[in-house]
Amino acid sequence: MRTSCRFAMAVHVLAVLAYKEGDRVTSSMLAGSVNTNPVIVRRLLLVLQRARLVDTCRGARAGSRLTRSPGRINLAEIYRAVEETEPFATPMRKPNKACPVGLVIRNTLGQVFESAQLALEKDLEKTTLASVLRRVRTSELGAELEQSPEPPRDPR
Repeated sequence: MRTSCRFAMAVHVLAVLAYKEGDRVTSSMLAGSVNTNPVIVRRLLLVLQRARLVDTCRGARAGSRLTRSPGRINLAEIYRAVEETEPFATPMRKPNKACPVGLVIRNTLGQVFESAQLALEKDLEKTTLASVLRRVRTSELGAELEQSPEPPRDPR
C-alpha cells in the first residue's frame, strides 16, 4: 500500500519560505532543508505555483516566495493543492457480490471515507501556515536550549 508524503513535504517547503519572510529561496536551499533532490522540490513548487501559493522566478532573482502571508494560507489549501489521490481507497478487486457483506461494503466504506475526508479537510482548515511557523520557532528555541551547555557553576 502506497502513502504520499507530498503534503508533509509541501508544508515543510512553505514553512521554510514563511521562515525566510519574503526573501526568495532557491530549490537547492529548500531541497537541503527537506533532505531531497532539488528536482523533486522544483516539481512540488510547480504544483504550489499553480495553486497560487508560491511565486517562482528564474534568473538573477531566482527563487520562490509565498504569494500571501502565512496567516492567510491554511493547511487544507496546501493539502488540496498537492494530494492527487484520496487518502482512503477500497481494493481494486471487486468483492464477491454473492456475499451479503461483499454486496454492500464498497458503498458503505465509500460513505465512511467521504465523511473522514471532509473531517480531515475541515480540521486542516483550522491550522494556518503561520501557526505551523510559530510551532517551528518554539521548537527551535527549545532545541537550542537543550543543546546549549549548562551554565558554569558559581565556585562559592
